[in-house]
Amino acid sequence: MQHVIQKALSVLKDGGLILYPTDTVWGIGCDATNSEAVAKVYDLKQRENSKALICLVANDAMLERHLTSVPDIAYDILDIATKPTTIVYDQPKGIAPNLIATDNSLAIRVTKNKFCSYLISAFKKPIVSTSANIAGEPTPRSFDEISTSIKDGVDYIAMLEQESPSNAPSTIIKIGMDSTVKIIRK
Repeated sequence: MQHVIQKALSVLKDGGLILYPTDTVWGIGCDATNSEAVAKVYDLKQRENSKALICLVANDAMLERHLTSVPDIAYDILDIATKPTTIVYDQPKGIAPNLIATDNSLAIRVTKNKFCSYLISAFKKPIVSTSANIAGEPTPRSFDEISTSIKDGVDYIAMLEQESPSNAPSTIIKIGMDSTVKIIRK
């Protein structure tokens, strides 16, 4: 796994795109603080940049570094979650502007996946995690279902036999600054 992490780090640091297994589905990733890299993800997915993307962080400390404030209820939700849970937070900071939604929010997941945790910890920055498909097409449930255009459009594919995504997207919950909670996707 160390060789795969080192190669992925090199690509991320150069502003490139990776295709990698996450704790949910195969994802397209890049440096979440690099606007040019984020633009490449939108181009590859043929997705409007007005539709926000998810990013992954390695731990609570990284989460807190990229938000103005983390509502206490977010920690409660993450503690009781039984499946990967992405939370949409208000007022992100230190993130590429084209990754932030028009309402000044950002979807972030604290990953529990060993590879993702190691990669993000070594990178020391959040990475984008968006499903490995063209916008409007079904989310691939396995590596074999990922289109050739996506595979050819990234700079590195992190193939890890021991890691396999759950094949299901994460739950998405929106938490407002006033701690209101709204379930967006179960």
